[in-house]
Amino acid sequence: MTSSIFAYTLNPHISCSMSGAHDPLYIEFIARLRNARKRRNLSQQQLGEKLGKDQTFISKVETCERRIDVIEAAKWCAALGLHLEDVLPSEISKKTQKEE
Repeated sequence: MTSSIFAYTLNPHISCSMSGAHDPLYIEFIARLRNARKRRNLSQQQLGEKLGKDQTFISKVETCERRIDVIEAAKWCAALGLHLEDVLPSEISKKTQKEE
């Protein structure tokens, strides 16, 4: 494994290429979004239509080629019928619960 690139996934069939710019928690977050889309039997094309985006946009996000910001993430979750906290990595959601 090189120090600048490695793969991380919650699904052994889909990986996310990771450069130094991507935090492992972000990779987990994206994997959770992707898995949520698949559990709802939505194709990338169908999700793209809900978001007003091309299928290639969805693909690039799901492979971590393109990052999304918090507003895009919230819209993505809404399109899947989720709340943002539903797909946050467990390490983050545990910290949030302890602070409350």
